[in-house]
Formats: sequence, structure tokens, C-alpha cells
Amino acid sequence: MNAPSVSLEVWVDDQFVCVKIAGRAGCACSVDFRTLLLGLRDKGYKRFILDLTKCQLMDSTFLGVLAGLGIRFSEGPDGHPAAAIELLNPSARISGLLENLGVAQNFKVLNGAAVRTDNLKQIESPECNPGREELQRTSLEAHELLIRLNPTNAPKFKDVCKFLEEDLKLLGKENGSPPPPLPDKPPQNPS
Repeated sequence: MNAPSVSLEVWVDDQFVCVKIAGRAGCACSVDFRTLLLGLRDKGYKRFILDLTKCQLMDSTFLGVLAGLGIRFSEGPDGHPAAAIELLNPSARISGLLENLGVAQNFKVLNGAAVRTDNLKQIESPECNPGREELQRTSLEAHELLIRLNPTNAPKFKDVCKFLEEDLKLLGKENGSPPPPLPDKPPQNPS
């Protein structure tokens, strides 16, 4: 497998997390990214700034994972957001993808100077080294979510979903067991 074409630098203080994403954020790093943000949220962090100044592109799997995190973080037990994800300096291309997929409203977009990290603590980004099955399952869940959030995405992703479902079935047969069921689907985004 090729080395990932993205780097994630993670900086924290008492108030927020800054994740600097450089390169092309894609399926290969989506499991690590989700694990990172969920782990930090579980440690009590409530504000996440994703510095996209050097992020060239996000593929549909990464965008679906990001959208899922945005929704999950916005649903606190008391009706208030549990956490917030802010996008700093997304390129016109990334902003266009978020709009086109119908998920831009899940994020606050900021434009301006990069987050100063000289007073922040850098932490290691986890490397889950997900296997093919976990990557396929994550990609399927991400694409299904994009379709549920915006039904106009169905023509774009129905063939991808079908392929991933079939591939997961084959992987289950190769491993001698059926693949585990998909987790409960998150609630649809109210329009």
C-alpha cells in the first residue's frame, strides 16, 4: 500500500483542538481521522478547528466521515451541541464540494490567519492501520450518509455503494464469516 497522501498534525490546549490537514484527505486516512476526533471528544474537547489551508482535496469518503462527525457532534444529550467542528480556510474546491454534497451547513467556515501553535501542545495522531474490510465499511457508511443527507447524491454514489456492499460480502466469505451488520444509521438531517 502507498504511503498516505495526507498529513494530520494535531495541536491541543485546554479549550480546543486544531487539526492541520495537508495534502489530499481521502479514504485511507478517514478511519484514523474519525478515531482521532471521537477520542478527543471523549476526553472532553468541544471545539475542533480543522485548518484546511494546505488541504488540496477531500474525497467523498473523507467528506462523508466529516459530515457524520459534524452531525454526531451537533447532537448533545441536552439538545445543545456536544462539540463543534469549524473549517479554517477551505479552498474554493473543498467549499464547492461541501455545498454540492449538501453538507456545508453542518460546519462553521472561518477564513483568516492560521492557528498559532506556539502555545499549544502537539499530540500524536493515531494510526489505526485499518484493514481492507474496515476501509470498505467506512467508505460505504460515508457514502450512504451522504445519500441520506441529500437524496440528490444518490445518482452520484449508488454504484459506489453497490460495489462496496458486494465487496464486503466477498470479504466476509473469504474470512469464513459474513461481515458484521452496519451500525444503526444516524438520523436524517432535518431540512
